[in-house]
Amino acid sequence: MPDVVRESVFNLQFPFTRSLGSTLSTFFSALAQGQLIGVRTGGRVIAPPLEYDPDTAADAGTDYVKVGPKGTVSSWTWVPEPTHLHTVKHPFAFAFITLDGADTPMIHVVDAGSESAMAAGMRVEAKFKPTEECAGRIDDIIAFVPAADPSPSDGAGEPYAAPAENAITMLDSFCDLTYVDNTSASTLLWMESLLKGQIIGQVCPMCNRTYVGPRNMCCVDAIPLDESTLVTVPDRGVVTNFTIITPVQYPGQTETEPFVRVSILLEGTDAVMAQQSVLEIPASEVRVGMHVEAVWAPESERDVSDIGNRGWGSGGECIRGWRPTGQPDEPAENFVERMM
Repeated sequence: MPDVVRESVFNLQFPFTRSLGSTLSTFFSALAQGQLIGVRTGGRVIAPPLEYDPDTAADAGTDYVKVGPKGTVSSWTWVPEPTHLHTVKHPFAFAFITLDGADTPMIHVVDAGSESAMAAGMRVEAKFKPTEECAGRIDDIIAFVPAADPSPSDGAGEPYAAPAENAITMLDSFCDLTYVDNTSASTLLWMESLLKGQIIGQVCPMCNRTYVGPRNMCCVDAIPLDESTLVTVPDRGVVTNFTIITPVQYPGQTETEPFVRVSILLEGTDAVMAQQSVLEIPASEVRVGMHVEAVWAPESERDVSDIGNRGWGSGGECIRGWRPTGQPDEPAENFVERMM
C-alpha cells in the first residue's frame, strides 16, 4: 500500500430547526428582551435554566429567577485564531461565567482584549446586540466584557414572572463541522485508480468475495487484504436499490427537482457502490434491476479532493454518474445476495 501521508477534509453542513419546549422558550424569550434568567430548583439557581435538575432528574419547575447581567469568571480558555464560525472575529476567550444570582456557570465568549487580561475571578458583564437586532438566540449576547463596575447586578435573584405565552418557541440553527483525517493507504489506491479511469476492488482469499473500493480487510472473515488481492472490476453493473429525493431548499442546496441515489452491484463483485447518481433518465424511470455504466469525466477534469475515508465507492469528480445501457433488466435473484 502507498506509504504517503495525505489529509482528507470532510465538511458536514446542514441547517435545522428545533422546538424549544417551555423552559428554553421562556429563557430565549427573556433573552430577546435583554433579560437573563435561571430556575430555582433543589435549593440552588441553575442558569441558563434546565428542564430537569441534573442531580436528581426531578422536574426543575417554573420558579424563574433574574440573573446577571454581570458575573464572575471561574475558568477560561483562550482562542487565538477565531474561525469563520465564531461570532467574535479577533482573539477571545471561552469562559465559564457564574452570573450574579446563579449558582451554576454558563459558557460564553469573553472579549477582554488580550489573553493577559483574563483571570479566574474577574468580573464581567453581558454586552447585548441592539434591541431591534435581538432575536431570542444565545448570540444576542455579543460577548461578556470586563465589568466597568464590579458591584453586584441590580435585580439579580429577584423572581421572574414568565408570560402566559412565550414569544420565542422555535430556534433556527446551522451545523458546520469539519473533520480532518489522515487518508488511509487503501483510499489513496482508490483515488489513484479513479484518476486513471479504473475501478478497483479486493478479493478475499478465504470467501472469494470481491469488494469494490479497497478496504484492507474482509468484513466477513476479518482477515487483512493487501495489494496482492487487488483487482480491476468493470465500470458497469445493475441497480440493486434506490431512493428518490425531493429537495428541500436550504442554504447551499443546488437541486430543485427530485433526483435519485442508487446502489450499484458491479459485474463480478459482491459489494455495492452506494449513493451513486443516475444520468440521462428521469427519476421516475429508475428501477431495480436496471443495467447502468459509468460516465467518466475527461481525464483533465478528474478530481479526487472530496474523497476521504468516510465512505467506500465515492467517485469524486471522476465519475459523473451512471447511465442506462439499454440491456434488459436483470432478474432479482441474480443480485439479491450482496453486501454494502
